[in-house]
Amino acid sequence: MDIREQIYSETQLLPDSLAKEVLHFIEYIVMRHRLTLQGKNGLKEAQETVMNDIWDNPEDEVWNDA
Repeated sequence: MDIREQIYSETQLLPDSLAKEVLHFIEYIVMRHRLTLQGKNGLKEAQETVMNDIWDNPEDEVWNDA
């Protein structure tokens, strides 16, 4: 029996409330690993989208690299 089958088998014994906790934990693991795989560049890209209006304005043009 592989690990997925073991997990499935064990979850069949749980009441719905505990099965929901297991599902939330799995979703957390998936989310955490996506963030890890994206690394700092993923976070930087997310910040750039928000910060573009602040960084790109005529008043601050003097600070841009030539």
